Amino acid sequence: MPRSVPLRRLFVALLLSCSVLVGTTACGGDDTSGASSSASPTGTSSAQAQKFAKTRFVANAGLAAGATYQWIVKPYRAGKFKKGADGRTFALVKAGVAGGFAYNRLKAASDNAKADPLLSKAVAPLTAGIESLKGMATKLRKGEAGDGDVGAFESVINDIKDAGKSAGAEVKDKVPSSGQLGG
Repeated sequence: MPRSVPLRRLFVALLLSCSVLVGTTACGGDDTSGASSSASPTGTSSAQAQKFAKTRFVANAGLAAGATYQWIVKPYRAGKFKKGADGRTFALVKAGVAGGFAYNRLKAASDNAKADPLLSKAVAPLTAGIESLKGMATKLRKGEAGDGDVGAFESVINDIKDAGKSAGAEVKDKVPSSGQLGG
């Protein structure tokens, strides 16, 4: 008979916890306006949008700069893209992926800059340079990129960094992880 006592205590504890749960749910009130207001997102003020635009610009441009330097400029200068170089195929594939990633992040940074008046004026002249990089990833991946192509990438990155600095949004290289490069 000693087993029935713990079972009874278990049943009472379960019953009490259910009643507490039901009681707290029932005390929630009937205010539906609070539920709808918390479900709908609120807009940000223009000052907040500008601040976030600058922050996103710096993050996106920094990732583009880091990817370009780490997987395009540095291996190119080290001679990894030359025929017969050790690890050439892997370096070219990585450069192609990094080129596509950098182009994507530069486009995003350009879009972010449009929300900030000072940044938009500084970055607007660079959109043509960013667009010129569109097919560069394919050239890098196929091993068809030369001095001018790598120089164009480096030039656009430096121009974006300078534009950000002039608008009060200093861009620092941030090397993306392999996961970020891949998708």
